[in-house]
Amino acid sequence: MVKQGKQVVAIFGGSFDPPHMGHQRIVEKAIQSLDIDKLLVVPAYLNPFKTSSLASATQRLAWCHTLFDTVDNVIVDDYEIREGKSTTTSQSIKHFNIDYNVKYLIIGSDNLSTLTKWHNFEWLNTHIIWVIITRGEYPLSLEALREWKILTLDIPISSTDIRDAKDLHYVDKRIQHSVQKTIKDNNQ
Repeated sequence: MVKQGKQVVAIFGGSFDPPHMGHQRIVEKAIQSLDIDKLLVVPAYLNPFKTSSLASATQRLAWCHTLFDTVDNVIVDDYEIREGKSTTTSQSIKHFNIDYNVKYLIIGSDNLSTLTKWHNFEWLNTHIIWVIITRGEYPLSLEALREWKILTLDIPISSTDIRDAKDLHYVDKRIQHSVQKTIKDNNQ
């Protein structure tokens, strides 16, 4: 049988350190709202704007598999983790475009203030449609973007909040114990 073209996908990348209910709602809403065949959840080995993470790359990948492997049309991909280094978004999109048609890139509105500083921003801006997830007080500064969609989703939590406050209220029960242990082990 001849393949009639590549599957259309959205990429949702991030540190997922730890993944929380906000990430889960983003995945659900993206699948419902975007015209895609699959959603790729891509945990970063190390965010290019960070120097470290709380949990290891392997642990964050395992958490993502636990939360997203059972969700229809979602694939957790370890490409950036297999790279073993900080990987730029443009490199990842070029990699995934080999097998898929990457149409959308999902980001939080908190990224908009630094987006033009991303590696190969101009290339990204011409090759994908930005999907902006609203995040509380972060403004929707869209002037630099060629094409975008807004997904309104206000879940008042971030992975940083969870790490700092050690409050696991927004962490799925399936990974809560593991996240708690990781936070505890890093604070000794």
